[in-house]
Amino acid sequence: MAAANLYTFVDLFSRSVGAARHLLAKGAAHAADAGITEQEMLGWRLADDMHPLGFQLMVVANFSRTWSARAAGLEPPAGIAPDLDVAGYDAGLEAAQSFLAGLTAEQFDGRDDVPLTFEIMPGMAPTFPAAKWLTVFAATNINFHLAMVYAILRANGVPLGKVDMFPSGLG
Repeated sequence: MAAANLYTFVDLFSRSVGAARHLLAKGAAHAADAGITEQEMLGWRLADDMHPLGFQLMVVANFSRTWSARAAGLEPPAGIAPDLDVAGYDAGLEAAQSFLAGLTAEQFDGRDDVPLTFEIMPGMAPTFPAAKWLTVFAATNINFHLAMVYAILRANGVPLGKVDMFPSGLG
């Protein structure tokens, strides 16, 4: 088994983005069959005080490429907005996959300990090594928001199972 390195997370994030695209397609098909508008579906939430489905999709698309870019020492690409239609979210997720596909292992070489500072919210701008931002902060957030996409859709009757989290397979 090959050792994990920062570039390993590019594949993980690409798979997460692919799963989000798959879930979005299944959700959109279910909504259309049930006579539910795209905007209504994208506004679904698990709880009133949680962000809606569209926001969850935005985070998966944006964090996957933004944090990979930062860890590689690149300028992060522009993100997508939280108020798109299904086609807009799919295009944003596709753009994230394309960006990730263009990254190389060499861009991450020697970057594990490079300090990165990022303002998470006003007054909170921690500095951590690139490896910690990517493997802890980004990975946790991307997987959380992907799980929320699944949970929101499932809670609203979209027929999903565990296999839907692995649309490209396990290999």
